[in-house]
Amino acid sequence: MFDIHQTTRSAVTYGVLLCFFFAVVGLKLRDVIGDAESWLISKRVVSVDSYGAKGDGISDDTQAFKDAWEVVCSMTFRPILKVPGGKTYLIGPVDFGGTCVSKVTLKILGTIVAPKEPEVWDGLNPRKWLYFHGVDYLSVEGGGLINGMGEKWWAQSCKVNRTKPCQHAPTAITFHRCNDLKVRNLMIRDSQQDHLAFTTCKGVQVSHLEIIAPHDSPNTDGIHISESTRVEVKNSIVGTGDDCVSIVSNSSNVRIVNLICGPGHGISIGSLGKDNSSSHVHDVLIDKAFISNTENGLRIKTWQGGSGFVRDVAFRNVWMNSVSNPIIIDQYYCDSSVTCPNQTVSIKVERISYRSIHGTSATPTAIKFACSDRFPCEKIILSDIQLFYPEGNTSAFCWNAFGFSSGRVHPSPCFPYDDRLLQQNVLSPVSLASVV
Repeated sequence: MFDIHQTTRSAVTYGVLLCFFFAVVGLKLRDVIGDAESWLISKRVVSVDSYGAKGDGISDDTQAFKDAWEVVCSMTFRPILKVPGGKTYLIGPVDFGGTCVSKVTLKILGTIVAPKEPEVWDGLNPRKWLYFHGVDYLSVEGGGLINGMGEKWWAQSCKVNRTKPCQHAPTAITFHRCNDLKVRNLMIRDSQQDHLAFTTCKGVQVSHLEIIAPHDSPNTDGIHISESTRVEVKNSIVGTGDDCVSIVSNSSNVRIVNLICGPGHGISIGSLGKDNSSSHVHDVLIDKAFISNTENGLRIKTWQGGSGFVRDVAFRNVWMNSVSNPIIIDQYYCDSSVTCPNQTVSIKVERISYRSIHGTSATPTAIKFACSDRFPCEKIILSDIQLFYPEGNTSAFCWNAFGFSSGRVHPSPCFPYDDRLLQQNVLSPVSLASVV
């Protein structure tokens, strides 16, 4: 006779056993998957120690880094080159070249230091230390330290010792022709010359860097951007002996956001046009910066005799603390031991906006626009500017500069006339839709 209760109990028991079976199988399957993932990750990670690096700060680990890079550059599955934490790796000049098979991550957990002696570069390119070229989709990160040990290089600089001839010194880290690049969460300090340079790169994202060098270290730019486009730098601290950020020759679509700058020479576009060269810089946004105790604040600098243009640049939401030349356009820049000759040809500067710039100037002239005699600066906007010289009156200086102001502006604008009609023709602030 059919017993529905017995059948129900059997079905329930079967269901419970089935659920238990799948639970056990599921747990085992997750263990298997987890083990497989761990195995894959372990195969993706290559440590420089595995290729002979000592990490004692004394032994030369250059060859180990070269060998490890050659391996990861030829790997698939997005390999990671690991520089372990708790160690110091002494390495000389290294070329990290592409093209790599897959996307590579360089994870710097420990410390990398350069040789102290400039003689190590004898017979080598004196402008390079860690040189990455032709590597697309590269990520450099990890929270570690890169130290250029630049003291002896600085001592022999012609800017420090004028009896010495001027000569090149290495940039700590250079990325050349590297596209879709990420550099984040690192400290870079005491570079021989520039700390971090991007040359001929496209699609660069930089964040959470701390770049530090003494205020009197010569030519130690923090971040140098040249012939590059779609570059974003954000949430970083830079204090060196030169420009916190320099944007030069043929760069465009550059965005600098949330930057703490100082000491140093401020945020600069230029220098441009040296030796009668042609340069173009356009579509640049500097937004949310704190600049303190620097020789300049927001600067555009060009040499006489150059050609090209600087246009569509927006500076906004910047706080200054004891900054010399908080706002400056200098078209008579001359970084030479001899006087530069006057020339009529110059780079054209136009469509530059300054909005919500507040703080204190270390000099009486808080705004200075020294523009070319032949090619005036045009379509300059000043809006909500509040800059004060604590020890006296604050002034503005204009030479062949034209534009208009809106809202409260202190010091009073020095344009020969306030041309409101220009407002319809000036980009407001800058079209940066194509920035990273």
